[in-house]
Amino acid sequence: MIKPEQLTPLQSQAASLPATGRFFLEGPAGTGKTTAAVARLLRLLNEGAPADSILIIAPQPTLALPYIEALRRADLPPGGQARVTTVSGIAREMTALFWGQIAPSAGFTSAAAPPTFLSLETAQYVMAQIIDPLVKDQGYFETVTLPRGRLYSQLIDNLNKAAVVGFPHTEVAERLKPAWAGDPASLRMYDEVQEAINRFRAYCLDHNLLDFSLLIETFMRHGLPVCSETLFRRASHLILENVEEDTPAAHQVFRSWLARCESAFVLFDSDAGYRRFLGADEDSASDLRAFCDRTLDFSDSLVASPDVQALTAELAHIMGQYAEHVQGDPAAAFDYNLARFAPESLDWAADGAAELIRQGAPPGEIVIVAPFMSDALRFSLIERLRERGVAARSHRPSRALRDEPVVRALLALARLANPAWGLFPDARDLAYALMASLSAGETGALDLARAHLLAFTAYPKSDHPARLAPFESLPPEIQERITYTVGEKYDRLREWLEAHIRATAAPSTESKPRRGRRRTLEAAARLDPALDHFFSRLFGEVLSARGFGLHKDLIAADAVAALVESARGFRATLERIAAFDGAAAMDDSVISREYVRMVEAGVIANQYIGAWQRPDADAVLVAPAYTFLMNNRPAAHQFWLDAGGRGWSERIYQPLTHPVVLSRSWAAGDVWDGDSEDAYRRETLFRLVVGLLRRCRTAVHLGIAELSETGGMDQGLLLEVFNRLLRRLNEPADGTTGSSAQREGRVDDL
Repeated sequence: MIKPEQLTPLQSQAASLPATGRFFLEGPAGTGKTTAAVARLLRLLNEGAPADSILIIAPQPTLALPYIEALRRADLPPGGQARVTTVSGIAREMTALFWGQIAPSAGFTSAAAPPTFLSLETAQYVMAQIIDPLVKDQGYFETVTLPRGRLYSQLIDNLNKAAVVGFPHTEVAERLKPAWAGDPASLRMYDEVQEAINRFRAYCLDHNLLDFSLLIETFMRHGLPVCSETLFRRASHLILENVEEDTPAAHQVFRSWLARCESAFVLFDSDAGYRRFLGADEDSASDLRAFCDRTLDFSDSLVASPDVQALTAELAHIMGQYAEHVQGDPAAAFDYNLARFAPESLDWAADGAAELIRQGAPPGEIVIVAPFMSDALRFSLIERLRERGVAARSHRPSRALRDEPVVRALLALARLANPAWGLFPDARDLAYALMASLSAGETGALDLARAHLLAFTAYPKSDHPARLAPFESLPPEIQERITYTVGEKYDRLREWLEAHIRATAAPSTESKPRRGRRRTLEAAARLDPALDHFFSRLFGEVLSARGFGLHKDLIAADAVAALVESARGFRATLERIAAFDGAAAMDDSVISREYVRMVEAGVIANQYIGAWQRPDADAVLVAPAYTFLMNNRPAAHQFWLDAGGRGWSERIYQPLTHPVVLSRSWAAGDVWDGDSEDAYRRETLFRLVVGLLRRCRTAVHLGIAELSETGGMDQGLLLEVFNRLLRRLNEPADGTTGSSAQREGRVDDL
C-alpha cells in the first residue's frame, strides 16, 4: 500500500478527498496525478467501499498498468475485485449482454444468433475478402501505392474515425474530398474508399460481425439507451485515466456517467493528445471539467530534474509555446553525438548505455527511442547492447506479426510440418528459420552461411512433399561444417516435425501403437491439431529448450505469445462465421492455411500488452518514441536516435484517410494544404518533445548522423529546434560572442 509519507501534500490532499464528488485532476505528465489516483483507489478499498463498485477506465490497457499492479497487492482487503477496462471493453460487454434488444434496431440480420467480435487482425481479414476482388478485377486503388496490410488498415481506420467522432460512415468520402489539395484525378480513390467501407459494413451487418467501429456505433446509438441503467448502476466510483487520449464517443459516455456516479477522479494530461491519429480529442476531454465539482491543478514535476525542466521550458519557448521560466541549467540536461553514419550513432548509444550502467544507473531507467523503429535498427541496437553485456527489451505494437523474425521462423516450420497445405517453404526462408531455431551460445551457434548450407542440402526441392533429411544422411564434409552439436539439435527438431506430419496426416489409421518418445510426440499432435496449439507446442517443447535458439529469449517469447493468441482468435472467428452461415465446421487445416496467408500478407497486429505486463526492470527499453510515451513510465536517461531525421514531426503516409480532416476540429470545406501540414508538424513535434522530457529524470542524449539509416541527409525540425537552443545558450547576457568552447556546441556545423 502507498504510505502517506510517500505522497506529496497535493497527492495526499487528492487521495483524502471525500468519497463523494467528482474531481478533475489536471497537469502535465510526471506531476503525480496517477499516483494520487492509485492512493485514492486503495483508500476507498481500505475504507470499505465494495471493490466491484470501483471502475478504472483507460484509453488503452497499457495506461492502466499502475492500477493493475496496485490491485495485485496481497494486503488489500478481501472480497471482490475493482475492474480495469476500456470504453470498448464496456461496449463489448453491454452489447453481448443486451444483444437481443440491440440487434434489430441496429440493422443486424439475426438477433437470435450471437454476435462475433472482430479484432484488428480479423477485421483486416474480412476486409481483404471484400476488397481483393475489387482490386484485382476492377482496378480499385491503382492510384495508390501501399502494402496490402496498410491498405486494409486505412480503410478500417476511416470507419473507426466515423464511429468515435460521431458521424455516419457513409460521409467519409464527402469529408475527405473537399480537403484534398492534390491531383483532382486522384479524387476517385475516395469514391473507392467509400464503396469498400460500405460493402464491409453491409457484410458485417449480414453476418453479425462487429469490428471496433460497428461495436462503438452500435453501443452509442442503440446500446447505451437500453443498458444505461444497468451500466451506470454497476460502478458508483470512477477513475478515468488519461481522458485526453480517449475519443469523443468515450467522453460522451463519461459525461452521462459523471452525472450519476457517487465519486469520480478524472485525470487530464496537458500538452498531450498523442493518440489523435486514433481519434483522441483533448478538447472534448477538457470539456469534462465542467461536469466535475472541483479541479485540482498539478504543476510541480516529480520526475524531471530542475535542469530537465529548464530544458523543457527553453524548447517550448523556441517552438512558440508559452512556458514559465524554471531555475536550472538546460545545457546540463542534454548532450549530443555527431556522427557521419547511422551505425556510428548506434555504437555511441550502446556505449553510452553500458557506461551509465557501469556508473550505477539501473538498466530499466534507460530508454533508447527513435521516431520509427525499423527491423534493422532494432536488431542492430539490441545486438550491440548484448555485445556489451546489457540486457535489452523491445516493443513495437503497431508492426505486422510477419515482421518478427521468430514469427517468420515459426511460419516456415509450420509450412514444412503441414505438407497437406501445399504451402512449402522456400529453402531461403527455411535457412533463416533454422538459424533462429538452432543458434544458441558460442559453441552451438549457427550463422547464416551454414544455415543456408544446411537448408539447401537437407531440403531437396525434388521431394514432394518436401521433407528434411536426417543429419546423418548428409555428406560428411557438410556434417563437419555444420558441426555435430548443431546436427544433434537439428535432428531433434526434424524428428518433432516428422512426428507432427505422421500424426496429422492419418491420425486414426495406425493399427499398432508406437512405443517410446515417437508415440508421445504423435499422441500430442493428435490432441492438438490447431495451428495455435502447434505454435505453442513447438516453442515450448523444442525451440525454447536449453541449447536452442529461443532459450531464455524474452523478446522472442513475447512474439510467440502474440502469435499464439492471434492464431487462436483467428480460428475462433472463422469457426463462428462458418457456424453463422450454416456451413459445416471448418477443417483446422483450412483455417490454418488461411491464417498463414493472412499473416504473410502483412496485416497489422492487434495490441498485445503481455510485454508491458512482464516485469523486466533490469533491461534497457528499445522502442518507438510514441510507444514509450503510451507506456507512461519515466526514465532517467533517454537516447534519441536519428535526431536529425524528419520522422519526429512528419505524419505517417495515409493517402486513404486523414486524422485531422476526420476530426471534430476540422472545418467543413477547408483544404489541407502545405501551411496546414507545416502547422501540424510543428505542433506534433512540440507535443512529442515535451512529452518525452516530462518523462525524463536526468538527461537526454541526442544521436545525430549526417547520413541517416537509409543513406539520406535529413534536416528535420527537431535538429532545427536544438540548433536554435544552442544559439540561445551560446549568447551571453552581456551581448558578447561567447567563448570558443561555447561556439563549438553548434549542431548546424554539420
